[in-house]
Amino acid sequence: MADYDQDMTSVPDRARVRLTGISSRAYEHPADRSALVALRKLSGFDVLLAKLFGLFNERALRLTYLAGAVKVSERQFPHIHALVRDGSYILDLPDVPEVYVMQSPLVNAMAIGRDKPFVVITTGMINLHDEEELRWVIGHELGHILSGHAVYRTMLLFLIQLSLRIAWMPIGYIGLRAIIWGLEEWFRKSELSCDRAGLLAGQDVDAARRALMKLAGGAQLSELNPDAFREQAHEYDAVPDLRDSVLKLMQLTGNTHPFAVVRFSELDRWAVHGDYERILGGDYLRRSTDRDASVADEVKNAAKSYQESWSRSEDPLAGILRGVAGTAVSTAGSLFDRFTGGRGGGGSGGSGSSGRDRNDDN
Repeated sequence: MADYDQDMTSVPDRARVRLTGISSRAYEHPADRSALVALRKLSGFDVLLAKLFGLFNERALRLTYLAGAVKVSERQFPHIHALVRDGSYILDLPDVPEVYVMQSPLVNAMAIGRDKPFVVITTGMINLHDEEELRWVIGHELGHILSGHAVYRTMLLFLIQLSLRIAWMPIGYIGLRAIIWGLEEWFRKSELSCDRAGLLAGQDVDAARRALMKLAGGAQLSELNPDAFREQAHEYDAVPDLRDSVLKLMQLTGNTHPFAVVRFSELDRWAVHGDYERILGGDYLRRSTDRDASVADEVKNAAKSYQESWSRSEDPLAGILRGVAGTAVSTAGSLFDRFTGGRGGGGSGGSGSSGRDRNDDN
């Protein structure tokens, strides 16, 4: 049962809306959401997950932070404690996770764990951001917890280790690298999902924009401008030469996070095009409907999302890919209809109790 203060004194000061029973599907990027729904419907996936997590000692990891970091409470980092409780209340998490502050100049935050997830945030992150920006950062990590993203991060780490062991086998290595590339692409989309979760938790668009600009340019906020940063994102998207497009793809290899300007642009678009306000108005998917999620529909939505993204883009490579996405929309649906025997909506999917496997960086 969630452990919330009865008065929640830090929430009413900005009249943030509590999103009771919100499903992670409400904020997840379509490509992220389709992967989550599909894997949760695979028979035996829970068994596979348990075996994968057996490779990692979660209890030992928690003890490491308990011994070497500061456990957040009402007496230690109380302002962080309040932000985590507020974010958990707004997103209606089943439990308020433990939080640890780790001394490090690196700007980072992460959600760790499967059975009892907890959040780690570095002093570098705390020193970089003001309170409202930190509210967005913490909401981002709470989004990872609600979505259950550690499932795929664990798989990714396992496959990377395996690929290193069989690097001498060209065919096997190439096949694994293709899978890893796909998982990295999913992981980048999961970061876009949790940027949205952070915005829903903080409900301050300007703070979210500032936080992303600071991740790129540091603490000198007076030197940063959201309009200029938005133009920079457009410049990155609209490269004039196909060679630049190829270089952009190559630079993504090995990266589990989108670049800061991409995150800024994607979150900015989501915030101003209706979905954000619609959710705050109470029109959002509930966890009670997660079991009815259709794999075929979600795959179609993911393909449609890529198609729309390429249609918006001025990147020359996107023009080549537009027709591919259109074909993928129809093909994906028919493949999953065959796979499920026309029962794309069955099974146990979505967030809530089935989304308890987490381990993701900010």
